[in-house]
Amino acid sequence: MTSRTGRHFLQIPGPTNTPDQVLRAMSAPTIDHRGPEFAALTVRLLDIVKPVFGTSGPVVIYPASGTGAWEAALVNTLSPGDRVLCFETGHFATLWQEMATSLGLKVDFVPGDWRHGADPEELARRLTADTKNAIKAVCVVHNETSTGVTSRIADLRAALDAAGHPALLLVDTISSLGSLDYRHDEWGVDVTVAGSQKGLMLPPGLSFNAVSEKALAAAKTARLKRSFWNWEPIIEANRRGFFPYTPATNLLYGLSEALGMLDAEGLPQVYARHARHAAATRAAVHGWGLEVLCADEREYSGSLTAVLLPDGHDADKVRRIILERFDMSLGAGLGRLAGKIFRIGHLGHFNDLTLAGTLAGVQMGLELSGVPVDPAGLGKALDVLRTP
Repeated sequence: MTSRTGRHFLQIPGPTNTPDQVLRAMSAPTIDHRGPEFAALTVRLLDIVKPVFGTSGPVVIYPASGTGAWEAALVNTLSPGDRVLCFETGHFATLWQEMATSLGLKVDFVPGDWRHGADPEELARRLTADTKNAIKAVCVVHNETSTGVTSRIADLRAALDAAGHPALLLVDTISSLGSLDYRHDEWGVDVTVAGSQKGLMLPPGLSFNAVSEKALAAAKTARLKRSFWNWEPIIEANRRGFFPYTPATNLLYGLSEALGMLDAEGLPQVYARHARHAAATRAAVHGWGLEVLCADEREYSGSLTAVLLPDGHDADKVRRIILERFDMSLGAGLGRLAGKIFRIGHLGHFNDLTLAGTLAGVQMGLELSGVPVDPAGLGKALDVLRTP
């Protein structure tokens, strides 16, 4: 195995780089999860996590991946045979609708080209046609990790309101929370799904549901089977600072530190930093003469950029050369995009020079792979980064 010097560049769109201070926080001795010190930690965490979601309501924390939080959102609010409306915006939206089907729900899957987000006008048409209110929930991925496309949740909420439809709004923010502006309460989201390993700058292992009053009411009559995922015993135990299961104590230490970092920077500044780095990345892509996969500039992602290669070029070859030559990992194309795109993650614990190094490595890898690119692309990104 070739010896490496320096740090590996982990530029996939999650898991992201875990800050040293978060790793140090996680290395503290484990404490009694039924003792007073842990109870104080839990009560404080459940309070300071709320601003990241943009909510004043309860946030449920599971020792699980984001997939677990998907399941929790569905089983707590719906009953067997309920109709749900899902939008095909990419690989992860597809997986969520597959889960819904496997749980016994009837899924109306709105087809998409993986280059656009969920269409508010199409949502309005379908809800208006649903005169008997058969659709019980709308499931949307806010930021599709597989494509770098961000759906316009506020516009989707407006479509729901304009139609006067009572469907719940369930939103996956796994690759947007802590990176992109998100407003659970203001946008009328009923369940927000999130994970720890992206904008929250933690290793994988925690997932979250932010829950509206409407969703809590739906949970009282929902009949899908649930045990571990059941909100009610968790929220009840949380009032006393505890969990009805063994929590991921050391990950919670890390969460406390990560939330402190986000608060110290200020969430508006965090979102502006991500938007600026995304703009610099797109400037490089366009400067190289390549195409950003996202086809609507209103839906550009602030946390990752998917780069579409010309016909005849293999994105996985580019990724392999970049890994072997420059010790940098880029995201692969998933599902129908395999071999056609690579994804540059620019979220979490990240700064200007890290992005400049990332884009330099991408440019060299493209050139070594024989992809025709204009070498001025990197300079286009640096022009953005030089602007305060």
